[in-house]
Amino acid sequence: MGSVIVSLVPLIIGSAVVPVQIIIDILLLKSPKQGLLKALAYVGGMTTMRLLQGLIFGLILTRGASATAGESSGKGPVVSTLLLVLGIFFLITAYKQWRKDDDPDAPPPKWLAMVDSLTPLKAFGIGFGLMLIGAKFWVFTLTALAVIGEAQLGQPTSTLTYLLFMLLAESLLLLPILIRIVVPAKSKSLLEATSAWLTRYNRPIVIVVSLVFGLLFLYQGASGLLQLGGIS
Repeated sequence: MGSVIVSLVPLIIGSAVVPVQIIIDILLLKSPKQGLLKALAYVGGMTTMRLLQGLIFGLILTRGASATAGESSGKGPVVSTLLLVLGIFFLITAYKQWRKDDDPDAPPPKWLAMVDSLTPLKAFGIGFGLMLIGAKFWVFTLTALAVIGEAQLGQPTSTLTYLLFMLLAESLLLLPILIRIVVPAKSKSLLEATSAWLTRYNRPIVIVVSLVFGLLFLYQGASGLLQLGGIS
């Protein structure tokens, strides 16, 4: 299980370091009414979508990865292909941000404008919808499921590993909520400073993260497919 977690680390970091989702989380926390409940509902919506993805696609990808397990010591074709796709997605995002184009996976601007007026139920829908329409989030989750399935850990351990992936992928969303709960008096200024910093440096953060992970995933995916091609 330890080696699988190591393999999941880039996917965890890539899923977690998305400025827009963190900004929405902080804006919800800053809402004058039911801010904490809205933020919890928002993260709950994202969690629900990830659980559905795991439930629906986990078995499929586990079978696909298991069918090729043992054929090579490297990554299987499912994982390699998903990594290649993920790398291409990231490099496209880096290019678009460099050209000052909109991120295709970013939520519509009206979502950010209406944050203060959201009810907890609508905040849940925003979190769920962000996971539903975000292409990179889909590939992150499917790749994580394929990596776990390829390891053939058994159902209980595989489920636990995927839940751990989810928890760590949402850690930067849960941290502001935890701060709000533990130190409510000091959290307002801290959250405002964090939100302002993320908003100001959103573009360079997205460019750097997308470029680094794009090249990493592209290399891992391409090398995995080349290794499989050489073996066959």
